Amino acid sequence: MVAVIVMLIFIENTPRAYAWGSRDALAELLGTHPTGEPQAELWLGAHPGDPATVAKGVPRGRTLIDLIESDPERYGVDGGQLPFLLKVLAIGAPLSLQVHPDREQAAAGFAAEEAVGVPLGARERNYGDPNHKPELLVALSEVSAFCGFRPLAEARHDLRALAELTGGPGGLALERAADLCGTGSAGSAAAEARRAFLAWALGGDPEPVAAVRAIGAAVQAPAVSAEGRIDRHRLAVLRQLTVSYPEDPGVLVSLLLHLLRLEPGQAVYLGAQQLHAYLSGIAVEVMAASDNVLRAGFTEKHVDPEELVRVVDFSELAEPRFAGSEIAPGLVEWAPGVPDFRLMRTRLRPSDDESGAGEAEDSGRAESVEIGARYPLVLIVTSGRVRVERPAAEFDEVASVGRGQSLYVSAGAPIELSGCGEAFIATVGENAPAADRSA
Repeated sequence: MVAVIVMLIFIENTPRAYAWGSRDALAELLGTHPTGEPQAELWLGAHPGDPATVAKGVPRGRTLIDLIESDPERYGVDGGQLPFLLKVLAIGAPLSLQVHPDREQAAAGFAAEEAVGVPLGARERNYGDPNHKPELLVALSEVSAFCGFRPLAEARHDLRALAELTGGPGGLALERAADLCGTGSAGSAAAEARRAFLAWALGGDPEPVAAVRAIGAAVQAPAVSAEGRIDRHRLAVLRQLTVSYPEDPGVLVSLLLHLLRLEPGQAVYLGAQQLHAYLSGIAVEVMAASDNVLRAGFTEKHVDPEELVRVVDFSELAEPRFAGSEIAPGLVEWAPGVPDFRLMRTRLRPSDDESGAGEAEDSGRAESVEIGARYPLVLIVTSGRVRVERPAAEFDEVASVGRGQSLYVSAGAPIELSGCGEAFIATVGENAPAADRSA
């Protein structure tokens, strides 16, 4: 009897119930009933912290890790596990203000904690693995996020405006924060000013906490309006944060950061060492297969100010948004130039569409797309239904993938996608050895 090699494998996972998750968004996407608890992230990959499981097509109960280990050359990447992790995020409340280490920092930090015997599950553990964690996020709904450092002059303006709206120790603390931003600082001087600001804000002194209380008083008080002095979007976020985190120095630190509003289909790329926090919305995210997080605020979890300051890149981030490229009709790619991952999105329309949809609605859609698969692919359908097939394979295989369903595609011949809907596809990056970027 000849063994049949399964090439298109349905995978699934249970959403992770973090406190910042939405109570209904992931259930609505997956077609399940809400649990009543926040559901924050759906992990679709082979990360040991929460690997996806095989849903059908091969014996159930196997994780994606097990599948890859059963035939690493076919199911793995260069004979090993996946270097990327695909996620769906349902952000009902702000994530922690955080940063991820680069590869060298992660390897050194992990080795140091292993050497002194800090347990992997310990609250004070900073590094769960020796890998870096760049990440790319594409919005499915409107998404708000803090992403990287903005010009110091903008932060100084907002801090002084807030100081003028309050008085007492809090007002003086805000003036102190504005002074830490310097005057006309740029380049290395600006980086050092941000470093000093972060060290002061997270250093445990009462002054930064007084500044946060003053921010809350300034943005919440109806008699003294901050309207017109501070960007309306930032003002709304500050109101939300000072209610949820009335004494959290992360509120103060957030004033140093870009505040973005991403429309559906817009993306942000955050390399290692970039301070950020996602605030609201639904999104697809792909990242290096790591779970290393160092936190600065908006959390009850461990915060290590000294290590955080050591890891953060304090230079200004000129443009956090990351533009995709249309590499074929109906197929957009976001390739930030890291070997770990790239992300594609296809939008499809049926060839016999007689719905009367206008040209504008069909713009950016194709009847079918072909995607190279020299390395494995992880796919999730976010709307409609998509037909996935590999017509050139020895054993022709077809999968009909509905909204909220996910597929693991083994390395091999290209796949063809058709149908009516939208799907996101993650695979290795453009700098991976012999990576096939053909569509």
